[in-house]
Amino acid sequence: MTNKLYMLAAIDAAWEYQGLTYPNPAVGCVVSKNNQILSISAHQKAGTSHAEVLALVEALEYISGRVVEFDKLNATLSHKFLRSLPKDFFADCTMYVTLEPCNHDGATPSCASLLIDLGIKNIFIAKLDPIDGHGGGAKRLEESGCTVSIGLQEKEAQELIEPFLIWQKRAFVLFKLAQTINGNINSGIISSLESRIHTHKLRSVCSLMAIGGNTVRMDNPKLDCRLIDEKAPNIFIYTKDESSINKSSLMFNVVNRNIVMGDNLDFLHIPSFVLIEGGIGMLEALKNKIDWVLFYSAPVIRGSGISATRQSSFKFLHCKKTENDLIIWSRFDGK
Repeated sequence: MTNKLYMLAAIDAAWEYQGLTYPNPAVGCVVSKNNQILSISAHQKAGTSHAEVLALVEALEYISGRVVEFDKLNATLSHKFLRSLPKDFFADCTMYVTLEPCNHDGATPSCASLLIDLGIKNIFIAKLDPIDGHGGGAKRLEESGCTVSIGLQEKEAQELIEPFLIWQKRAFVLFKLAQTINGNINSGIISSLESRIHTHKLRSVCSLMAIGGNTVRMDNPKLDCRLIDEKAPNIFIYTKDESSINKSSLMFNVVNRNIVMGDNLDFLHIPSFVLIEGGIGMLEALKNKIDWVLFYSAPVIRGSGISATRQSSFKFLHCKKTENDLIIWSRFDGK
């Protein structure tokens, strides 16, 4: 039971950065010793330290009672620091990782090589790496004398990396919808600042952001990333009447942005991450193209909810309570 809870904690940590690691998968890791958790961490952004590396550095911080003086997200510095520790520093620790430690050097050094050099003796892996040529980390760890257990909470780990698997082949399409607790989506600003910051983070990493023509005509949004001071996403406006779009709208005045209009969705065949923001009409129009729906549900009641004539069932994949809202990752039931 303890092993299951530790792996679920690693999975839960990874969901904090779902989508934000694009084009990498979301991965979480727990380090424990003598049935005590030393650290829980997750990969945060492509090109930065992987979950295992962050978890080990944070375990060192917990054990030593001091904070390292370098940027933990810098993978090269973190690997170098961990290798400078005494050989047996982590010998009595157990690791729980949601995805097989990487076996190759890429934008960051190999995690499998690091764990071998550190003498890790026991590791639980929820799921082997599904990408051809990226696996082999578990086998190398076993050959080094590490006890490797594979498949703990594999179903949950599979759901966690579903976006990663999809954007290997085509666009992963995420529809974002903010609503009150009674389903009202037309009440101005609904989500809390924390939720809006999360949306801006997703905008900053997505390949393309898609909206409906009515969003431009009725709301005149800017759709930038001002809350995190990052580059605004490029925009695709889904419309059959380009002449009805006012090109003096706020979103057209954002620098370094490309905006395309039309109703040709062939770009969804290209491996990428597409974020859609819109209302129920857009959700219904593109329902067959949408992989997941991300709900931000605010604890307020305003006006009337979504029309009962438009019904969809969803499977909840992960829910998080923020200070004010619920953030719910879901997919259409049956997909």
